[in-house]
Amino acid sequence: MRLIPAIDIQGGRCVRLRKGDFADETVFGLDPVEMARHWVAEGARHLHVVDLDGAREGAPRNFDLIRAIAENVDVPVQTGGGIRSEEALSLIARSRVAKAVVGTSAVEDESFLKRALAVLGGDKLVVAVDAEDGFVKTKGWQELSEVRALDLVTRLEDWGVEEILYTDISRDGMMQSVNLDGIRELAAGCDLGVIASGGVTGLDDLVALKELEPLGVTGVIAGRALYEERFTVAEALAVLEDEGGAD
Repeated sequence: MRLIPAIDIQGGRCVRLRKGDFADETVFGLDPVEMARHWVAEGARHLHVVDLDGAREGAPRNFDLIRAIAENVDVPVQTGGGIRSEEALSLIARSRVAKAVVGTSAVEDESFLKRALAVLGGDKLVVAVDAEDGFVKTKGWQELSEVRALDLVTRLEDWGVEEILYTDISRDGMMQSVNLDGIRELAAGCDLGVIASGGVTGLDDLVALKELEPLGVTGVIAGRALYEERFTVAEALAVLEDEGGAD
């Protein structure tokens, strides 16, 4: 199972939000490229970079920084936030970014998602399923849709998506532990790879998520817990990459 440290960019800085509230940020660094180098130096083998300004405004706003991150580290970088157009897809395709994460477009524009799959391929596209109380939220988590997360996942599987990133918005950045029941239900209900995000507080959460690996949980995003040193990258990898599983 992959550990994927998160680098969220807002106003050119590394921040973490609480419940996706753009006004409730904690700044953890002024240089996203240096932060990426830091996590890789700590042992990270993957990175998750979010353009928060892009998510809010509907188009990439920090892609120069994201491109620089991908060019300055030797691990795969996946990125999301404002990828809702052909132009945004082209930026990804022409860069060293390994995977694009799309969210709003998957809910509101089926034709765009199918074009994204055609341009990038299923192995380079991750669909973000951002849910609150079982329903998908869109536009940088600002709007609640009438689409149930489980229904969306079923459609995505039919269209050829291979992996989703599931975030329980109510837990994100709150240090309240992960929603294991929600992740388990989603993973058991589909044949897609599931990256879990939101609420990771300590190593106990990683141990619990590791037990869901047989259901198809392929990775976990860690943000505030890493920044606040609740555990190290090495400690997390020792749990998630243990082939023997949790005791």
